[in-house]
Amino acid sequence: MNISTARALLDQLRQLDESDRIEAKRASAIGKSVLETVCALANEPGLGGGWLLLGVEKASDQPGDYRVANVENPDKLLNDLHSQCANAFNVPVRIQARAEALEEGTVIVVEVPEADPASRPIHFANQPLPRSAWRRGPSGDYRCNQDDLAALYLGRAGQSHDASLVSGASLEDLDPDAIEHYRDARRAVNPAAEELTFSDPELLEALGAVVRKSGELHPTVAGVLLFGRRGALRRLFPANRVDYIRIPGKEWIEDPHERFTTLDLRDTLPRLIQRATAAVLDDLPRAFQLPEGEIRRGEKTVLPDKVVREAVVNAVMHRNYQRQQPIQLLRYSNRLEVQNPGYSLKALENLGEPGSQWRNPVIASVLHEMGLAETKGSGIRVMRRLMEEAGLSPPSFDSDRHNDQFAATYLFHHFLSEADIAWLGQFRHLGLGEDEQRALIFIRETGRITNSDYRDLNRVDTLAASQRLAHLRDLGLVEQVPRGPATYYVPGERLEPLAEKAEGDLFTRLSQESGGLSTQSEGLSTQSEGLSQESGGLSTQSEGLSTQFEGLSTQSKGLSREFLLIRTARVAAPGHRVYGPEESGYQPDGIRHPAALRIPTLLPERTGNDHGP
Repeated sequence: MNISTARALLDQLRQLDESDRIEAKRASAIGKSVLETVCALANEPGLGGGWLLLGVEKASDQPGDYRVANVENPDKLLNDLHSQCANAFNVPVRIQARAEALEEGTVIVVEVPEADPASRPIHFANQPLPRSAWRRGPSGDYRCNQDDLAALYLGRAGQSHDASLVSGASLEDLDPDAIEHYRDARRAVNPAAEELTFSDPELLEALGAVVRKSGELHPTVAGVLLFGRRGALRRLFPANRVDYIRIPGKEWIEDPHERFTTLDLRDTLPRLIQRATAAVLDDLPRAFQLPEGEIRRGEKTVLPDKVVREAVVNAVMHRNYQRQQPIQLLRYSNRLEVQNPGYSLKALENLGEPGSQWRNPVIASVLHEMGLAETKGSGIRVMRRLMEEAGLSPPSFDSDRHNDQFAATYLFHHFLSEADIAWLGQFRHLGLGEDEQRALIFIRETGRITNSDYRDLNRVDTLAASQRLAHLRDLGLVEQVPRGPATYYVPGERLEPLAEKAEGDLFTRLSQESGGLSTQSEGLSTQSEGLSQESGGLSTQSEGLSTQFEGLSTQSKGLSREFLLIRTARVAAPGHRVYGPEESGYQPDGIRHPAALRIPTLLPERTGNDHGP
């Protein structure tokens, strides 16, 4: 844990308000409140410990309003603190504490290390669990419940969740077709790979997909997720799916009368990555270009293909498979949001740096061997570079450890376009920096911004982002919603009316720039498992579908067929006609996609010399 001075910690508190890693207490004596915070900071997985500032108190309810209250007898307080941390808990907590003299008075800095997984949960000695153990959340310390204890005890096993056995699973639940799919993908990456010579049982054991117990092979979590039959996936992991949701406008629709399109995808993880990527790419707005001297028209999605692929792979590979919750791909009119259960094990400020921290090492290794994941920690950096090369805003990331959620946002917006510069002109008299102007565009497009968003947009540190957001707040352009480390900012009084007047239809701007995009569509909610073809035969599973079907698409290797119902409004400009999904299918990487989900493409009438897609 990095050592910080009392002044640096106090400055952070005043800039960020109390965070999940820093706590200020008046602490004229070492009471139970101090020890509860020590316990919580030591217990919290992935937090990396934290700091207490004793002798500092909140002066008012205003965010960041802290003052030094002074510690009268620091030596006595330090001795008492060390003694209680060594004896009050089931195991000693080895803190580091020191007194520091500031201009305003003396304070004590306490560094609490994160406990070793084998020692957790830390709890008050001779008191019953779970209430004697504490964890750390955005709002401070809270008592553990049984679910919290289960998460803390998991670290004692010394193995990842994806390597654990699945109760009720057998080798019959694994699909030979999925195993052959792995062999094909592995052969394409490395034809000389040694494991290609193994028998299926030997291969599965080598990959960690099965474990030998009492002389018999039993599937692991990774084994079922990577190679499971469709019925086994539904039975054993009912919430393991990817939901692609197309939302009209820029905000989530809470009105049940508003219609949006949804596609629920279930499959083995390698095929799920391919299908989810295909669904997004097929539905993204596309610009059509005719380079000078060429007779074939080219097409380009508003987001680079590799960015979409990397976003889906990251969500599938790093999600928490203990949580019964699907991954959501939310496609708004101006952005793509990817949300998955499982906070980032890597600090947000370190995303894009070399090295990867794996929550699911067995799954990550198999996806890497199939050429679907690079596992070097460079994926974020690649996405940022590709977005920059495309003239787009860099992706922003948010990790919520308390709610165990991770979210990534990819704007379709070109920074800074001529329209943006014209819109920002009304703030010229305020002397805003370019990074502050970027923040205003971001909040106009998404409705909110966090410290993490600001850092991702402008590649600045936490304190710099906090200071500049505070500057925008003081100007009345944004309004702060104080929630400790979960603080965010929404349009303020001076910005909100202007944002409402801003040109909100991204598709209009994009079509003006590129000369042609996918048109709008109306959709009914579509949820289908379709037809599934596994090695043993054809199994039909369908949920609540109308008898109307727009199209049937067959995916690779007889894996799945999907009936999708989407009623599409086709509108063509004069001199153009709309080609339906059966005519203008987009198939990146040779992947066949659900035909009826494709949004009809607005193209000029084909001519005899036009052989474009």
